[in-house]
Amino acid sequence: MSVQEGLYYTKEHEWVKVDGETGTIGISDHAQEELGDIVFVELPEEGQEFSQGDAIGTIEAVKTVSDIYTPVSGEVIEANESLEEEAEKINQDPYGEGWIAKIKMSDKDELDDLLTAEEYEDMLE
Repeated sequence: MSVQEGLYYTKEHEWVKVDGETGTIGISDHAQEELGDIVFVELPEEGQEFSQGDAIGTIEAVKTVSDIYTPVSGEVIEANESLEEEAEKINQDPYGEGWIAKIKMSDKDELDDLLTAEEYEDMLE
């Protein structure tokens, strides 16, 4: 199981990678491992606005369905539509090609509420 440095994590196992005003959101390696084989992803739509902690979509695995919560508030500017055909990318590359959505963040101070990679690793132990 891997935790990627340089990302912010939630206690619900989402991550956000910050690039200027844009936050790229996904689920952690731990989360995809717990879910097992992912078969379907319901993505948010571009232009939708969410507050920190809102459910922005769902992930369906063979044995369960799980909500995806946004680590930051803002407007969805892109959803990873390749996941509609290849949901398994989340299992294969949760920090890369398996990203879920990109959000234009409305409040960067919310990052202070999230866990660093080190804090997230400690939580998993």
